[in-house]
Amino acid sequence: MKKSLCLALLGIAAMVRGATPTVTFHNFEYSGRDAVFAASAPAGTYRNPILAGFYPDPSICRVGDDFYLINSTFAYFPGIPIFHSRDLVNWRQLGHVISRPEQLRYDGLGVSRGIFAPAISHHDGVFYVVCTMVDGGGNFVVTARDPAGPWSDPTYFDFEGIDPSLFFDDDGRAWLVNNGAPEGNPRYDGHRAIWQQEFDPRTRTLIGPRRVIVNGGVDLARKPIWVEGPHLYKRDGWYYLCCAEGGTAEGHSQVIFRSRQVTGPFVPWDQNPILTQRNLDGGAAGAVTSTGHADLVVGPDGGWWAVFLGCRPYADGTLYHTGRETFLLPVRWTDDGWPVILPAGARVSAVGAGPRAQGVAPAVAPRGTAVPLNGNFTWRDAFDQPTLSPLWLTLRTLHSPWWRLRPGGGLEVTPLAASLGGKANPAFLARRVQHMNFAARLALEVPAQPGVAAGLAVFQNERHHFFCGVRQGATGAMAFVEQASGEVVKVLATKELPAGARVVELRASGQGATLDFHWSIAPGEWHSLLDHADAKLLTTRVAGGFVGATVGPHARLEQPE
Repeated sequence: MKKSLCLALLGIAAMVRGATPTVTFHNFEYSGRDAVFAASAPAGTYRNPILAGFYPDPSICRVGDDFYLINSTFAYFPGIPIFHSRDLVNWRQLGHVISRPEQLRYDGLGVSRGIFAPAISHHDGVFYVVCTMVDGGGNFVVTARDPAGPWSDPTYFDFEGIDPSLFFDDDGRAWLVNNGAPEGNPRYDGHRAIWQQEFDPRTRTLIGPRRVIVNGGVDLARKPIWVEGPHLYKRDGWYYLCCAEGGTAEGHSQVIFRSRQVTGPFVPWDQNPILTQRNLDGGAAGAVTSTGHADLVVGPDGGWWAVFLGCRPYADGTLYHTGRETFLLPVRWTDDGWPVILPAGARVSAVGAGPRAQGVAPAVAPRGTAVPLNGNFTWRDAFDQPTLSPLWLTLRTLHSPWWRLRPGGGLEVTPLAASLGGKANPAFLARRVQHMNFAARLALEVPAQPGVAAGLAVFQNERHHFFCGVRQGATGAMAFVEQASGEVVKVLATKELPAGARVVELRASGQGATLDFHWSIAPGEWHSLLDHADAKLLTTRVAGGFVGATVGPHARLEQPE
């Protein structure tokens, strides 16, 4: 212990003298193999989810023949990915709405705070995204002429609540709806309301009176909880208000109201909900749970379609580390003019018939970066492109750069004292875990300096994650696995590496509720570091919050023991 402490202190002293250490990561590989994606999808069909992994709270808009979709990102940066499609099935990422550190402040935010439920709309050549920055400024709007950006700095609104959404009517007027506290005192825990106020696009401000248009949900007498995620649409002279109800867990659902006037009164359908899986066995093979937070759009076939969030549990109906994902289903309209996403008792399909454009659709691929977003695949990054892939995220925003892409390939990272367990910006590049059965591999140079640890992090939140890394020990380089579970952080396994090891490859392999860790210094020769770690701590059932797991390279400065 004394020798280790001396080495660590010498390393930190060298850093103070100006010898700032760096770590080089050579390449990263992610692969996923889930049964739901194994069967081939016939021509003209699509797979659910359309965006696998942590892509919650989808919102969509159509502009001509183009479709744009965005998701929540909470405390990850860049924030709010934006995707483009021509058919609702094949999507490419254009970039992020929040791409500049000065747009929003993420300092001190927990991982499940920050950006909640953005909503996208388009009017008169301008794209609008309204959103809530929870614990970081409140509700705001940003705009852009090109959805790929640049997007404006936020203009903030002064109202309580979350989940704002804009609707532009045929007469040129615009309306904002959002979740907020009810008038007076709430009658019970989870009692919320949907509010409405007119929006002036010219000044980006709210004007006129605010009013409650839905109190509580479909039936206040039944004490519905967490009515939220509202969207307004117009069809055949009716205004439709579509909302989530029941919370974001297994009781989640989607409900519908309508009115002849944009300001109400809004009447609920007597056959609500129009989407839920709450009365079905979440432990059945291929089950999807927690469905809701839907947004509707007219597809290329002229029919209506819904994007919504759902979860794919691997056990018990509640255990999943992939987070809330984006699904797609057609909308059926009843003879008396109500939309239905799924009839009662029907399950979300893994494969469905896709929308077919009317007439002859131009064979134009979506704009943006082509990266795998669902299905079984292997994705590799040698860090040899001019910029980082849009799949990479950081926790909160960088206030000073700690990474650079090396000429010819490789990622050079400056370790930071900020840890995965804090609320600062650690030196961690994260990409979403998109499968319940996955493997992530990372090749890196063994840190030469004492007091530096680098490797592969598998992360859920500040209090629940794994770190498989390498560091200099008392007698040479060693590999280790560290686990954070609640307030307890402990080393689960260590292994001295062979003398002279310069480059090591680390691997984390997840199979539902377990996680295995291996190391290698020769191609194809893997050695076990830890088998059957409890991966349930990566689930929201254990960790809480609203995010899915992420994985990627991490480097840190270590404190002397």
